[in-house]
Amino acid sequence: MFFSPRRLLTCALSGLLACGAQAGTPSPAPASLQPLLVTINERLNIADLVALTKWDSHKPIQDSAREAQVIANARNQAVTRKLDPDEIAELIAAQIEANKLVQYGLLAQWQAAGNAPDVPRPDLANQIRPQLDELQNRLLQHYADFAPYRKDPNCGQWLAKERSALIKDGLHGQALIRATGDLCIVGR
Repeated sequence: MFFSPRRLLTCALSGLLACGAQAGTPSPAPASLQPLLVTINERLNIADLVALTKWDSHKPIQDSAREAQVIANARNQAVTRKLDPDEIAELIAAQIEANKLVQYGLLAQWQAAGNAPDVPRPDLANQIRPQLDELQNRLLQHYADFAPYRKDPNCGQWLAKERSALIKDGLHGQALIRATGDLCIVGR
């Protein structure tokens, strides 16, 4: 079968365009990303409750001793899960910073309004912290499941798309961006 040079060129260009169209479409996000983001988001939503306890107790949001303890516990859990303790320390530090971002934002809103929402307040030490500890266990498991995809060239696109579905308002959206900002390590 003989093809004219023009026909060969047309076929070649069509093939290139088809390949380019496929290359521009990112592969679907791995199944492990959604549970990780849901857990991170759940942890951020608990920041609302922590902020209420801080409002009531007039305690500062910054609790360096507690933060160091949480990060040290995460490092220990990382070793038993065969994860890099430094990576896990960075992940948990980002979660803490994002949580504080929500707390500072809510406290500022409540100070401007002159009051906080009239909702039941759980006990920080006996109810909220155990819940955060349980979430940390899930977070580390989901992180371990997602870790092989962190260097994928599509990671940032996956993250942006999946994260956007979880944002409930500007404050929590910014905190979720902070909490997930280092999940993808493409180009590093």
